[in-house]
Amino acid sequence: MGLFDEIKKKLSHEFIDIVEWLDNTNDTIVHRFERYQNEIKNNAKLIVREGQVAVFINEGTLADVFSPGTYDLNTQNLPVLTTLKGWKYGFNSPFKAEVYFVNTTLFTDEKWGTKNPFILSDERFGLVELRAFGTYSFRISDPGKFVVDVVGTDGNFTNYEVNEHLKSLIVTRFTDTVGEANLPIELYAANTTELSETCQEVMQPEFGRVGIELEKFYIENVSMPEELKKEIFEYSRLDKLDMTKLAQFKAAKAMEAAAKNEGGTAGAGMGMGMGFVLAQQMGGMMNPQAPQQAFGAPQHTATPPPMPTQVMYHYASNGQQMGPVSIDKLRELFASRTINKEALVWKQGMQNWMALKDVEELKSFLGGNTPPPLPTV
Repeated sequence: MGLFDEIKKKLSHEFIDIVEWLDNTNDTIVHRFERYQNEIKNNAKLIVREGQVAVFINEGTLADVFSPGTYDLNTQNLPVLTTLKGWKYGFNSPFKAEVYFVNTTLFTDEKWGTKNPFILSDERFGLVELRAFGTYSFRISDPGKFVVDVVGTDGNFTNYEVNEHLKSLIVTRFTDTVGEANLPIELYAANTTELSETCQEVMQPEFGRVGIELEKFYIENVSMPEELKKEIFEYSRLDKLDMTKLAQFKAAKAMEAAAKNEGGTAGAGMGMGMGFVLAQQMGGMMNPQAPQQAFGAPQHTATPPPMPTQVMYHYASNGQQMGPVSIDKLRELFASRTINKEALVWKQGMQNWMALKDVEELKSFLGGNTPPPLPTV
């Protein structure tokens, strides 16, 4: 071997490049290896560490992709680039190519959330506004596709940049999935696990189109306005109640309150009477098999019938339903011409509304039932 060959061999070993990337950040996804005019020497060493993939781009075209390992960059290890360049028997040093190192580790605890409330239609509560937020994890599954379709010529592509793209996709698909689930509105917050799994299945194909794998997707909270929460809680309680008993209880409370508002000794007496009746009725509800006893009566005494209740009337005024009022109050309304004989009235037991003049017990309002004078002797 001549002197010139020895010098050439020495220089080739002395100036062999090492192409590698040591990541000292926590948010870099793609890093472009910088070389002057992108020139890489023949037989340069390529070192790809675990959690990395090296992607070679030649004149904007995806060439070779290297998984973790150490490689000598020559025609044997660059088959695609060799084909693109037309190298048949080797290539001269240096050669040009862009090298992108892609971080393939799992990126965890990424945040997502709806910036604005989204609207759903519920059969019971109508249109409602919801908000949601959570976390997700992802990794780069197809580095070549990701570099070509997402990164482009960005020399340092960070986690923040990809998250801005992914968040918009997540919110759009999440809203569609929730709308198609058609669950009762109160069940969204109670079924976040099942809903999270469904959303992940729906979103994965969208992520895969750009070389990303959605590893995990979590919905941490689905929130709604406070007034809607109160309506849902009230509805759930009413749904569990015996509505007949609830109506009886509310009627009894209303009667007791009316008695207290009368004032004076008579009002006090009526309030006590209503209280006794209420106690007996509630006792009957709680124990329908037990015979009811009159207040202060011996145990063997038969229970007296309940006190008679006053007949109450509803009436129509200016197209509005009013009442209920007692017959005395109805007489006052008629006398003050608030209502007339054609006014529609209704009481419990009547099938339909009737004109006041056609109700037997109200005809006395009209003054036509005055008896004739007594005969003279």
